[in-house]
Amino acid sequence: MASAAQSPTHQWTGSSGDNWVLHQQRLDLMLEAFGDAAIAAAEVVPGDRILDIGCGAGATSFALAARTGAGGDVLGVDISPQLVERARADTPGGAPVRFQLADAATAPLDPAAFDLLFSRFGVMFFDDPVAAFGHMRAALKPGGRLAFACWRGPAENDWVRLPMAAIRPFVTPAPADPLAPGPFAFADPERITGLLTDAGFAGVEIVPFDAVIPYGHGATREAAIDDAVSLASAVGPLSRALADQDDDIRAKATEAVRAAFARQPGETSILIAGAAWIVTAKIVDQMPIGTMTAL
Repeated sequence: MASAAQSPTHQWTGSSGDNWVLHQQRLDLMLEAFGDAAIAAAEVVPGDRILDIGCGAGATSFALAARTGAGGDVLGVDISPQLVERARADTPGGAPVRFQLADAATAPLDPAAFDLLFSRFGVMFFDDPVAAFGHMRAALKPGGRLAFACWRGPAENDWVRLPMAAIRPFVTPAPADPLAPGPFAFADPERITGLLTDAGFAGVEIVPFDAVIPYGHGATREAAIDDAVSLASAVGPLSRALADQDDDIRAKATEAVRAAFARQPGETSILIAGAAWIVTAKIVDQMPIGTMTAL
């Protein structure tokens, strides 16, 4: 369920971006607890200028704007035109927030312009994380800080574990590179610390955060199960695993996924486990990327 912002552009200018807009309210509800935990860790104060990386449809940008107030400013960036359009349409009147269609890894950013770099599941998709974080670090003011939420491993996250285990008798997904850009690229906390240190950050703190995720929604339990299956089939690894399968395999796999969700508790939503890291760091004196590890 990672934010769309930093994955390859072609994935988020077509059907994937459309699917995120279509399911935006449910996805934001699923991710809300993790975003709230990251915002709390960010310790936003009135007047902060904030860059929201992978802002999606703007839920975190609006929450940050409410905390920084009229004297602050929030710039949300995302590479999905559909999500940026939705964020702009949903912006409350007078809110100190604006949105830009851009990749934060390379977007022109004024030096020393922000007090905080923030992201809810939007930083795991960089092709070159050290370069991306170094680029964004240069846009922080002296004393600036970083806070983000990223997923822990897939075995701890039921939104991927349950459906992918259910389809195993019918489909063998291609093996994934755990270090490749993707939702679980930051599952290893040691890797996070190394990347941020190389990018010029210090005081890296990584705290586990677990939450029960309301997955899908319906007026009845049966409707909620059906909606969970529909959501998993539209957004996430299940949709990719079944994309090229024939109708018979897809039908069998989908029924197995439904059975897996039906074993979970919940009435109007299916309740599943979610596991993330809440990461914070601060800026150090400006220096070339990579210098830290050479000292």
